[in-house]
Amino acid sequence: MPVEVLEKKNKNKQYKPILEGIPDWPVYRLSRNRKEFIEEVAQKSAERIKQLRPTRKQLIDELEATVYREQQRMKRNRWRVDPPDEGKFWSKIKQDLIDLTGKPLDEHSRKEEEILNIIVHRYASEIAGNFKPSSYRFAREMIKFWFSRLLNASRVKKFGGFFRNQYTLRDKIQIVGKVKQLRSLARKGTIVMVPTHFSNLDSILIGWIIHALGLPAFIYGAGLNLFNMKIFAYFMNSLGAYKVDRRKKNLPYLETLKMYSGIAIQRGAHSLFFPGGTRSRSGMIEKMLKLGLLSTTVEAQRNIYLNTPPGEKPQKIFVVPVTLNYHFVLEAPELIDDYLSIKGQDRYLPEQDPHGSWGLVKFMIKFFTKGSNISVSIGRGLDVLGNYVDDEGNSLDVHGRVINTEDYFISSGQLTVDAQRENEYTRMLSQRIVTEYHRINRIFASHLVAFVAFELWQKKHPKLDLFGLLRLPEEELVLDYAEFRKTCKRIRKKIYQLKKEDKANHATHLKGKIDLVIKHGLENVGIFHLKRPLLQNKEGNIITQDLNLLYYYHNRMVGYDLEKFI
Repeated sequence: MPVEVLEKKNKNKQYKPILEGIPDWPVYRLSRNRKEFIEEVAQKSAERIKQLRPTRKQLIDELEATVYREQQRMKRNRWRVDPPDEGKFWSKIKQDLIDLTGKPLDEHSRKEEEILNIIVHRYASEIAGNFKPSSYRFAREMIKFWFSRLLNASRVKKFGGFFRNQYTLRDKIQIVGKVKQLRSLARKGTIVMVPTHFSNLDSILIGWIIHALGLPAFIYGAGLNLFNMKIFAYFMNSLGAYKVDRRKKNLPYLETLKMYSGIAIQRGAHSLFFPGGTRSRSGMIEKMLKLGLLSTTVEAQRNIYLNTPPGEKPQKIFVVPVTLNYHFVLEAPELIDDYLSIKGQDRYLPEQDPHGSWGLVKFMIKFFTKGSNISVSIGRGLDVLGNYVDDEGNSLDVHGRVINTEDYFISSGQLTVDAQRENEYTRMLSQRIVTEYHRINRIFASHLVAFVAFELWQKKHPKLDLFGLLRLPEEELVLDYAEFRKTCKRIRKKIYQLKKEDKANHATHLKGKIDLVIKHGLENVGIFHLKRPLLQNKEGNIITQDLNLLYYYHNRMVGYDLEKFI
């Protein structure tokens, strides 16, 4: 079946829920036993930390470092969402440690463990989500109502269109890839979805995708900063989101966060996290993933194998890469400024482009009332070692033969815990996810024109480094359309070849007459920015109003080695 027909079929298809009743959802069962779950997370986190800091001195030093970092965080970076008793809590912990270290250690053999237990229990309670079916249904219906109304108002072009229901989110968001397999695997095991991360819109978008595909709600890690707004906090607290505070870098917090994720996955709760850790500042598809939360999938699978009674079939964990494809990212000016500031240091002077508190809301209104589309690519399922799996959940080797992943956790004939071995498995999985990101990524016309234009300007100024190029005045940044057109056509041909080799994908709008493809790309690249990264002047030649932004959108195609064909 041609790709265009398949995409249209997927776009219009309505998926039935794979589990009819919310009480059957793993995330709901987890929330019903929330108190016991928090206790288990705290207990096992404390055990893990004591393994990592086995001597009493090491543990006390770690606790002292934690108190110091937390008190420094409160002085330098307080948030509205922070608990009001934080200062009092950490002052008490500090005094307990002073009392402990002021006397011979042998007189207080367990006091430091009590302090550790108090800290990790507080962290586990802070992190834990609280899924509520009534809030989930309300949020789901509100999102569908407002988004569909915005779509209809824009398509019908009349005020009355706001109250019609002719168009849906499926007219705006294309879902392509291994949808059927994802639904099949969700019935047979536990899904860990790992999307790329470019925008604050990603969490909202993925939440809708999960619902649209008929999947039960996932637990997902949401940045604590998003809870500063009460309306967001209400919904996320109720929808199963657990809180991730990226200000906290101490060992007890990080181990508690990982334990929360790992135990939830072991209990069958479908999970979602962004393995890049944060939004891509450069605009590139992630190349290096954070291994912390990713390692919890490997540990969870090992624990499932260890704890499954003989004769029973162990539950499998399936890792599903997802790429989110946009013509436009609201936060692009700030993100690329951050990236260039770090990369260039004193060679780069950023411009301020703040959006304010309602920036995301304004963007969503613009997005849903204009013509720029989004594509979501669902990748093929992987096991925790990075092997492909078939629709039945069987792991396959490079020759397509079924293999047993349980064997990879066996040493000397027994299932064992081996941290060094599992660290290597996590790295293997990370590398495979990055490869899959590039393979399933859909290249848009806006990506093509941005890539070609920036590379042509680099080629015209070979003696300038990146920061010298970014400082060029606008009058020196003009490309002859004929040259630009010829290069776009050549690079598009290479993209076709990449797709044929199964190394990349592209949107269907990349086909057809090259002038129409270029027109589509120019109309959509950075469509809502005040300064357009790419456009045509009165003479029909290619110019830019913001080379930094053009660099950001150009970076989406970095990683395919296409620069040599410019």
